[in-house]
Amino acid sequence: MTTNARLRALVELADTGSVRAAAQRLVVTESSVSAAVSALAADVGVPLVRRNGRGVLLTPAGERYAGYARRILGLHDEAMAAARGEADPERGLLRLAAVTTAGEHVLPAMLASFRGRHPRVTLRLEVAHRARVWPLLAHHDVDLVLAGRPPDELAAGIRAVSPNTLLAVGPPSLAAGFSPAHSTWLMREAGSGTRETCEALLSAAGADPPRLVLGSPGAVIAAAQAGLGVTLVSRQAVARQIEAGDLVELPMPGTPLNRPWHVVSHPHATAGTDLFVTHLLARPELGWSAPPPRR
Repeated sequence: MTTNARLRALVELADTGSVRAAAQRLVVTESSVSAAVSALAADVGVPLVRRNGRGVLLTPAGERYAGYARRILGLHDEAMAAARGEADPERGLLRLAAVTTAGEHVLPAMLASFRGRHPRVTLRLEVAHRARVWPLLAHHDVDLVLAGRPPDELAAGIRAVSPNTLLAVGPPSLAAGFSPAHSTWLMREAGSGTRETCEALLSAAGADPPRLVLGSPGAVIAAAQAGLGVTLVSRQAVARQIEAGDLVELPMPGTPLNRPWHVVSHPHATAGTDLFVTHLLARPELGWSAPPPRR
């Protein structure tokens, strides 16, 4: 196996905790995975995995090495995309990731507009919560992220910003007696930035209300419409429901809250990434602008 294949075997083993599962993901034999990881361990000179019942666990050294392996693989994919895109940006590859709310309500219009002008660029997309998408960028698994405020270590890569407002909403039937401390709050999944913000607002208000956790923005909004509780959500996600009167804005302290969307890349972006950002900034109807100068 090539070095890249060995690194991928270790990363899949780290993610699955099972030689069998890693082999299934890679479409190779279990013996190939075991041999690849053993070869890496021989090169490094320390054990990378240990037995754990019927499965395996990475050693501390293996965990550290797997982190580097992810970055190496991501950089390799990025380098190939950069080289091909440099030769012909219109036939390049763009790897994007977006947080769930943006993926559902903001990204489709962006991609449709871009594809209309650049149909031969290959797009790869992953939509997940905040805790997932930023590591993808840090490990070079994607070229561009659409999300809220980036971590400090990635802030230098902000390429464009767009307005976004978080507000508390609920069905009209719950509006009259709304109390942050006594209403049932409909929460996103763990790792969601909106959930973290909502928890911070409740803590600031000294409230510890009942909570109901759902798995997606759509589920949270549907549950609010059904009268199950109230929630914190992007105005863009509930604009139609508010206009129709199915949901109403609630007087939650600290809201409405300005939480702009950010498009973030690596400082040394690929030609495909630059092509996408240039397109966004040249289309006022998409609502994006260049970020303010950093202080």
